[in-house]
Amino acid sequence: MDNFIVSARKYRPANFRSVVGQDAITTTLKNALKNHQVAQAFLFCGPRGVGKTTCARILAKALNCQHLTDEGEPCNECDSCRSFNESALFNVFELDAASKNSVDDMRLLVEQVRIPPQDGPYKVYIIDEVHMLSQSAFNAFLKTLEEPPAYAKFILATTEKHKILPTILSRCQVYDFKRITEQDMVKHLQYVAEQEQITAEEDALRLVAAKADGALRDALSIFDQLVTSVGKELTYQKAAAHLNVLDQENYFRITDFVFSDNVSDALLLLDDILAKGFDGQKFISGLSTHFRNLLMSMNPATLPLLEMSDAAKMQMRQQAQKCDRTLLIRALELTNQCDLNYKDANNKRLTIELCLMQINANYVYKKVRQSRERK
Repeated sequence: MDNFIVSARKYRPANFRSVVGQDAITTTLKNALKNHQVAQAFLFCGPRGVGKTTCARILAKALNCQHLTDEGEPCNECDSCRSFNESALFNVFELDAASKNSVDDMRLLVEQVRIPPQDGPYKVYIIDEVHMLSQSAFNAFLKTLEEPPAYAKFILATTEKHKILPTILSRCQVYDFKRITEQDMVKHLQYVAEQEQITAEEDALRLVAAKADGALRDALSIFDQLVTSVGKELTYQKAAAHLNVLDQENYFRITDFVFSDNVSDALLLLDDILAKGFDGQKFISGLSTHFRNLLMSMNPATLPLLEMSDAAKMQMRQQAQKCDRTLLIRALELTNQCDLNYKDANNKRLTIELCLMQINANYVYKKVRQSRERK
């Protein structure tokens, strides 16, 4: 049986151009390489799965590349690049500070730094999860980081910047990686699906991207899991069922019910949703998001703020045209308050039911008042 390679590794970027969603950072690094203004130490910080370690490895490869391109990209063809791609380049060292965080580990690294590179211009040290280093390990590393040899470059990566000592921060160029946008993730997932000859609906990929919460690595892991489960025909319904995500159509239906005289149908639909095992707080949070999206849909200027397919935007716009803005804002306030109160409520189901009835009561009250005014 062939060894399966997960998509996060198989499609890991080999140059700055293919890094997803971090254009400002990759442009700065390429300019530094082109202008020969590469700092001695970098700190890459940001949430998990956004490209910190990937960019660190590409930078390490580019520093020793024998034929750097005019754009500042590694050529991926010279002996140094090929050795790096085969994990055989002796000038690049990776240290996992989560497991090697003692002062002895750092002293060993400091001793290695004193030895010049045997092949290539630079020795590059990538220290991942650097916030896990002990206080004494930080102190042992501090002098070397402040005055390293000209051939030594340090790239530190962390998900918890606030735990890094100020004395370390002041000696590094700090790059803050942002969460990957849903749109960028969808584009990358579409590329992966095309390469793997998988037919995937855009709404299904958007569901994966939303579930990943800004981490591209998580999105690729979820995508692999979905393909393993449902096969090479990835639809929105299959993705929603596998990821245990409530179908968006339920929010459209329940909105129609509460903004009409059918509150009983809304309560019955809620009962059906809870009976299927969906979490009540996730439901109310999703309903809040739906009301927010409806408000954004009322004005064509704010329509681009919705991260969804064109078909979903059209459906949202159609329902928004049937809703009253004032009632929607009040409904959003009620669902948001319900979300805040849900955790501490003894009767959690009643909390949601009361929220739905209050939304409907606002609609009924306004309808009665308008009827009296007409008379």
